[in-house]
Amino acid sequence: MKEKLFNEYSSSKVGIQETQIVSFDKVNKETHSFRVHKDGFVGIHYQQGKMTDEEGFSKAEKNLELKRPYEFELEEGVRHRNLQKKEYSDKEVMDFAKKGLSYLKKTYPQFIFDGAFVQNINFSSMKNEKGLDYSTKDSHVFVDISFKHVDSKEMCDGYFSFSLRKFSIKKFKDMADAYLQNFEKTVELPDEIIIYDKYYGYTSLLRNCLDAESLKKGTSLLSGKIGQKLFADDFTVTHDTSDKNAWMGDFWDGDGVVNKGDKVTFIKNGKLLRGYADKKTAKKYRVKNTGGANENYLDIPSNGNCSMTIKPTSKTAKELLNGRLAIIPVLASGGGFKEKGEYTMPIHTGLLTDGEKILGRVPPFTVKSNMFDMFGKDFIGITKYQPLPPLNDKGILIKMEKGEV
Repeated sequence: MKEKLFNEYSSSKVGIQETQIVSFDKVNKETHSFRVHKDGFVGIHYQQGKMTDEEGFSKAEKNLELKRPYEFELEEGVRHRNLQKKEYSDKEVMDFAKKGLSYLKKTYPQFIFDGAFVQNINFSSMKNEKGLDYSTKDSHVFVDISFKHVDSKEMCDGYFSFSLRKFSIKKFKDMADAYLQNFEKTVELPDEIIIYDKYYGYTSLLRNCLDAESLKKGTSLLSGKIGQKLFADDFTVTHDTSDKNAWMGDFWDGDGVVNKGDKVTFIKNGKLLRGYADKKTAKKYRVKNTGGANENYLDIPSNGNCSMTIKPTSKTAKELLNGRLAIIPVLASGGGFKEKGEYTMPIHTGLLTDGEKILGRVPPFTVKSNMFDMFGKDFIGITKYQPLPPLNDKGILIKMEKGEV
């Protein structure tokens, strides 16, 4: 039985250093994984660049002698998804960078800027002789700008970034204004520390803890706690590959599995339901297969596919704060989670916000917490998507303690 994974990726990148455009890089890449399944084993041939199916499957068949075990039935189904809103020419991407840089130079000459304007286009597909035929296409323009005040002794004072399927120079200007307009205004650190940030950077430990194998082997902080309420009432975590929430990713996993409704829930209203598992893990530990297989072009799939989507509220940051203030970390490093769930992070540059506007810059400080408090008693909520600054995304609001600087 033959199976083929295919990916085509292109990138157009305008590089910026010291407030000048210094480079333009273009990448076009295609990748194939030819697979031949026979008698519980799979032969795989990985190929970058063009190759005919005839040659690719011939090489894969020869690699059956490596005896890679894969005892599972292949999936079936036909579905094609295209989430791309707009594909820009290289000239248009360059024009975005020129216009954006021109605005920064004119409006904020007291800052030095580095970064990039990048268009990424991605197409992936998976096919097999059993009838599976899946594909997805997506693209976005990613802007990543770091900034340094001319009087600063630091290498960098902060950054802002965002991705849009359809680029808007107005949104770029709004984002720059939000972060830079009051950056030079110093304000006091509030007594109550509330962090407002994109939530992806705070879920790494929880994600590891939700590995179904770790849960069963007793090596997860959540082991033995299936069915228990561990987190806040409105804390719900899913693996979500739906059209609405997908971003530059597939709706299938490395085994070709698609979840019903493109979603599966791990934590619901604070209660731990299950961990994520691929076919192999699900069979070994007799747990639910959640479409947890990573797609591996070089080898057989392995467990680890989990989007870690936290369910948002219907409220903005300002509504969730309800008159309180929060801090956006625009430069933080040197901390993170420890094995038992403790969290510390030095925030070198933080901006005070009411959830709508940035009010000024606070002195450097350190925050501390732990995984269970962050998503439990100190969890304020996930904002609804905000198309305007300062985050241009769904953000997390968490209370933390002030640590030693």
